[in-house]
Amino acid sequence: MTFKVKDHYYHKAKKENFLARSVYKLEEIDERFKIINKSDIIIDLGYHPGSWIQYTAEKIGKDGLVVGADIKEINNKLLNLSNVRLFQKDVFTIENMAELGVVDQFNVVLSDMAPNTTGVQSVDQIRSLNLVEMVFSLLPRFLKPGGNLVIKVFESNDAQVFLKSQKKYFGEFHYLRPKSVRTVSKEFFVIGKNFRP
Repeated sequence: MTFKVKDHYYHKAKKENFLARSVYKLEEIDERFKIINKSDIIIDLGYHPGSWIQYTAEKIGKDGLVVGADIKEINNKLLNLSNVRLFQKDVFTIENMAELGVVDQFNVVLSDMAPNTTGVQSVDQIRSLNLVEMVFSLLPRFLKPGGNLVIKVFESNDAQVFLKSQKKYFGEFHYLRPKSVRTVSKEFFVIGKNFRP
């Protein structure tokens, strides 16, 4: 399935020097739910190409840190950001925080990860949910009590059932489909605030 990607958000991202139009999804989420604060320590799971890193690095300021982990090669365009650390690794194999060069857990976990899509809706939904479940399983290790989560989910009945079961671990639990999500896309975002492991 091919997208007409050169829409308003594509051109806006180009003009504002962001690496991808997906930055506007995070911006809208953050403006609405106040996820990212100055001096936060944040991990962006599957960060490639890196527009969320660009946004986050700006928002947390020089005393914060954003760690990006992705199985893809490190994106050199982000290496000029002094409060960013990038790792080429499978986040689901990380045993401890030291592997990411940090001591404490993170204030925020971000995940815009999606599976390699097949175009077969049922298969893509299952693959997406597998990723989502794996990210939730990392939270006790990665996310500070009181921390925030933003994660991409592909809409499905099974996803709704799973998310309901996770709601109790957060003080607030919201769903949002940002304006910049393409109309053909089945994705939405879950925003969890005040993590209670």
